[in-house]
Amino acid sequence: MDLHFGDSKPTDEERAAIDALLGPPESSWEGAARDEMRAADLRWARGGREARERRDLLLPGLHAVNDRIGWISEGALGYLCRRLTVPPAEAYGVATFYAMFSVKPRPATVLHVCTDLACAAAGAAELCAGVEARLGPGSGVGVERSPCLGLCERAPAALAVRAGDPVRTAVSAPATVARAAEAAESPDSAPEEPTAAFAVPQAGDPSLVLLSRVGVVDPASLDDYRAHGGYAALRRAFVLGPAGVIREVTDAGLVGRGGAAFPTGRKWQATASQPDHPHYLVCNADESEPGTFKDRVVMEGDPYALVEAMTVAGYAVGAHKGYLYLRGEYPRALHRMEHAIGQARARGLLGEDVLGQGYAFDIEIRRGAGAYICGEETALFNSIEGYRGEPRSKPPFPVEKGLFGKPTAENNVETLVNVLPILTKGAEAYAAIGTPGSTGPKLYCVSGSVDRPGIYELPFGPTLGELLDRAGVRERLRAVLLGGAAGGFVRPDELDIPLTFEGTREAGTTLGSGVVMAFDDTVPLPRLLLRIAEFFRDESCGQCVPCRVGTVRQEEALHRIAERTGAAAADDVALLREVGRAMRDASICGLGQTAWNAVESAIDRLGAYE
Repeated sequence: MDLHFGDSKPTDEERAAIDALLGPPESSWEGAARDEMRAADLRWARGGREARERRDLLLPGLHAVNDRIGWISEGALGYLCRRLTVPPAEAYGVATFYAMFSVKPRPATVLHVCTDLACAAAGAAELCAGVEARLGPGSGVGVERSPCLGLCERAPAALAVRAGDPVRTAVSAPATVARAAEAAESPDSAPEEPTAAFAVPQAGDPSLVLLSRVGVVDPASLDDYRAHGGYAALRRAFVLGPAGVIREVTDAGLVGRGGAAFPTGRKWQATASQPDHPHYLVCNADESEPGTFKDRVVMEGDPYALVEAMTVAGYAVGAHKGYLYLRGEYPRALHRMEHAIGQARARGLLGEDVLGQGYAFDIEIRRGAGAYICGEETALFNSIEGYRGEPRSKPPFPVEKGLFGKPTAENNVETLVNVLPILTKGAEAYAAIGTPGSTGPKLYCVSGSVDRPGIYELPFGPTLGELLDRAGVRERLRAVLLGGAAGGFVRPDELDIPLTFEGTREAGTTLGSGVVMAFDDTVPLPRLLLRIAEFFRDESCGQCVPCRVGTVRQEEALHRIAERTGAAAADDVALLREVGRAMRDASICGLGQTAWNAVESAIDRLGAYE
């Protein structure tokens, strides 16, 4: 074990940021000032076991320093390692794993400019060039090109982060050079973001189920939430009991909405039946799939629904602690969820005795820091525990050994909020929505070449063309990307694909997390494919060879054939197929297994590079 500590010392501000999270140090080993009576306590580390049990505070500690200073120095990292008894080499590996952290000096203000698919189609390259020219070296602002910021309905987008106490953020979307620069230079005076309802073209429609409160209730008001049906589901859960809740969810046919479509009731039952305790509930709100922003809209527009849904799920699986793993790029969602959790706790809806029913449950928020791979459930567990966000081999599965080695149920935001109408309407009524194979309502993230981008809620079953008609698809449609970067392209003559899990499978594509990104003929397809390859190369955790090497080889091949077609590109297309098969067959997790999907579909369905 590497326990080498360098000679660098933390500054007073770095020390204060860490102590604010962990409390004051108790020994000279941890960094407390020592006098003659305590000089000898540097010979050993007291309380080492207790410190190691707090290893899961490593990620919050890195956030504390990064938020206050803007980067993580060797002295700050060493001090944090002493406080938590973490080997510095391991902590360095964690700090460098996340895109939002820096272990090198950088300006206190950083402007993250999205260069992913929706923003790329909306002129992100020109925006980046303009911003970089305006915010030169003397501006005190660092400009970083960023993967998807989850603001696809307002592309192109930029996020300004200014370190300090407190850290300040400002979103510019849709961004211009002037607006993005102003947000970075003066985040406190940046224009307020549009409300969450701006992202819901159907807001106020009485037929909505999951989005019925977005734009209707005050997201900060618990009373307003309860006046619109809030906490009726939790009350019914206490009447049914844990087994009854799981039975309702199973009978409703609810499956995971993150892309894997695993039956939620089976997952909950498997977790609840484990004899090992404690059990945990984890909500995966780290939606980093390019083109996905539905969970952000739910958390910003209806945060108490997620608090209630997590409480119901925790009760069903026998958990008394829930973790909400929230994207680091979602500052407003973070503030909304912090407020909602605090209000629920103050009103007896979280804590030692929820609703006076003798059930204890509480929720802790953990912020991600820019790592797509942490959307994979076991990588997310490692991240919470204070390790690099690398996926674990399965089995054992999370329902047996998940977070902290204990039985864990993990679901994303959309899956959890579907539980509320199941309990209020009843399983039979819920199952009547959609199709027999895909029950309930579904949220679709529509962006790109459409007039009304945003989140659309529809029952499973309508065709892709019907959804795009609602969004106002533009003329000269070239292709539609289903499922995000890990999904696949379909042609304009394939818009009759039914939007169900079984319908998309039969059509040889995937519904994924509900991304529907339209591109007209003004968008250069080779550039999009190259961006997808760059994304997977950047986001590969590097743990397994097929993904670590394959994503690099895929990008290299696409660079070589970007300007070539036909016979000149044939060898590289053959190489892409060989590399893609290897990644799909041998990668540890879904990132490597799906990194070839979009490129393959573009070649086979769209005739790219012919």
